This record gives sequence, C-alpha cells and structure tokens, in this order.
Amino acid sequence: MRHPAELGEAEIVAFLTHLAAERRVSRSTQMQALSALRLLYREVLRMEISDLRSALRSFAPTHLPSVLTRAEVRLLLEHLHGTPQLIALLLYGSGLRLMECLSLRVKDIDFDRGEIRLRRGKGGKDRVTMLPTTAREPLLAQLQHVRELHARDIEEGAGRVVLPDALERKAPDWATQLAWQWIFPATRRYRDTSSGIEKRHHIHETAMQRAMQAAVRASGIIKRATCHTLRHSFATHLLEDGYDIRTLQELLGHSDVSTTMIYTHVLNRGRLGVRSPADRLDRE
Repeated sequence: MRHPAELGEAEIVAFLTHLAAERRVSRSTQMQALSALRLLYREVLRMEISDLRSALRSFAPTHLPSVLTRAEVRLLLEHLHGTPQLIALLLYGSGLRLMECLSLRVKDIDFDRGEIRLRRGKGGKDRVTMLPTTAREPLLAQLQHVRELHARDIEEGAGRVVLPDALERKAPDWATQLAWQWIFPATRRYRDTSSGIEKRHHIHETAMQRAMQAAVRASGIIKRATCHTLRHSFATHLLEDGYDIRTLQELLGHSDVSTTMIYTHVLNRGRLGVRSPADRLDRE
C-alpha cells in the first residue's frame, strides 16, 4: 500500500484501465472515478493532475437504448392516470429527461408559441422544445391546481419555493410568485432547516419511477422500459417521421451530434431501416 501523494498520473491511468478491463465498468463509472480522484488530489493533497479523459478507454460495450413502438407508448399511457400520465406524456411528447420535467416551473410553459423552455438542463444548458398539443388541456388543468394550491399555501403563511442560483439572495420575493412555482408540486410542504420557513418541493423522481414500473407491469409490455425510455422513443419516432438529426440534437439538448447519432442505429433495426436481402429472394 502506497500513499496517494506518492502516486501520479501513470498510476491513476493504470487504476482506471483496471476498472474497465477487469471490473468491466461502463465509461460513465470510469469518469466518475476519475472525477473523485481529481477532487482528492486537488482539494486534499493540493496536487494538480491533468485531464486524463483522452487517455482512457472503457472496454464495456455500448448498449443501444430500448425503444417502445407507438402502440406500446399508447398502451403504457392508458395504464397511467392523473399526474403520472401527464408527466409521461411530456417525457414522450417533448423528449424531456425526468428531472427536467419534474423541475418545470409555471413560467417555463409558453402556450401561445407551443413551447417548453428548459432552464439549466443537463450540462447547465438552456433549450426549447415543443409542447405537445395533446398535453395542453391536461397541463392547463394542472396549472389551475397549482394556482389553487399556491393560494392556499400563501393563506397559511407558506407558498415559497427554492430559487435557482443567486436569486434566493437577489430577489427573495420571487419565491412566492406563481410564475416560479413548480408545475408538479409535492403533496406535502417541508420546513427549511436553515431558515425555519415552510416551502414546497416538486414531486420526487422515485414517485414517478414507481408509477412507471407499475404501468409497465400492468400493460404487459415485456421490454425493459423506464421513464428515460420515453425520451428514447421520442427521438426514434421523430427520425422515423423524417426529421433531420440536427433538429433532433437541438430538441434533445445534446452538445455533440455523435450522442444523437445512436438513434440512427436503433432506427436501422426497425421497420424503416435497412431491409434484409433475404426478404427479396422471392421477388427476383
């Protein structure tokens, strides 16, 4: 055993390669280990190491995402009800990640333009995606529920939400404004331990994940399907409809088009992909 201060970049690369080659971890797990090591060296040992991502390769295979057919999406939505059904409709209809959907605020929905504005999505990027027409009526009903719930919270001396970044300090009054309230608020308030003020958070992601798994079992769908599967299905079905890869990249919020390109591989396995030469034998 040697102290980390006696080790350098060569040993770090060897360790991370061991994780991939022998432990068979994914590249994301490999990157997480690298980030932890860089934090250790920078903050604890006060030793700077360079960015070693280019020197690393994960040996774990890349898995193509699971995708539902349109009929399976319809069946799944039929087995969801109320708020979970609306959330699932937005995940599929707008290509949102689960936490992007749950952290939507009232001001992020533009009904006139038919848009949803994502603030500080994955990677800290803002983006705009479409608001499905089929989601307008249930979303309006949800906003009415939020309006009534917020009014009741205000009457009871609550009605505050957490504001992003420095707005909590710069504009604390915004925390009680309807525009900043969560579209999918939690059923119970909580007391902020630092201020003692009662606030309301959005629905916890595990509640939606449990509802999703229950719906998958009830529908009889045998594919592995999660909340993120609806986002994969959104992307694949748009490609089937003829939309180009750059448009899809913007809607999904991918910084690199190579990330979006994986859906072309999924598409090639479907009914609109490459046709097998065996299917032409009887015609020639």
